[in-house]
Amino acid sequence: MSNSTEISKSGVKKGVQLPFKKAFEFALNTIKIRFWRSMITAGGVFLGIAFLASVLTSKAVAGANASADEVARSNWLVGLSLLVCAVGITNAMLMSVTERFREIGTMKCLGALEQFIVKIFLIEAALMGAIASSLGYIVGTLLMIATKYFSFNPKTAFHGETWSGSFTGAAFGTNLVFCIVLGIALTMVATLFPAINASRIPPAAALRSDV
Repeated sequence: MSNSTEISKSGVKKGVQLPFKKAFEFALNTIKIRFWRSMITAGGVFLGIAFLASVLTSKAVAGANASADEVARSNWLVGLSLLVCAVGITNAMLMSVTERFREIGTMKCLGALEQFIVKIFLIEAALMGAIASSLGYIVGTLLMIATKYFSFNPKTAFHGETWSGSFTGAAFGTNLVFCIVLGIALTMVATLFPAINASRIPPAAALRSDV
């Protein structure tokens, strides 16, 4: 394994760029160490994607019976919930950066480049986004299916009554992939600003932090 380095005109090494594998391992260990903090961040993604999954499932079940106003209202609520989710993630990651000033300063003193710091935060975000989105979609879909099922007329709900729409295995898989991709993208975009701020912290200032 070879590490690439940045070298100034004077020939002095400016930093070490570690491979993606090392960045991934570092990000995974950070999530394990700060498990509950990571769960707070992932919780926002989980709730946002769960709500989105419930809306997608509701549309599939309702089929052609869903009115244009209902669809528009659902889309507005989903967009608003995802925006709130992104703000919450950004706030949680800013707090995470503050708690890790000394750690970031130590890594930079040891030669870590700014790109490596950003990469660690983005990998953490992608991992949390993927896990939270998967769980959120499954929970949101199952809850909506149960709600729709038991909202039928009790006299016919267990005697062959069918939904007007359709929710096939293909639809489940397509919506799952969509929600996971959206959750990862949302988490990474919300993390980008805190990650860039973290990478630009002067090592000396970070090490002096008492947080």
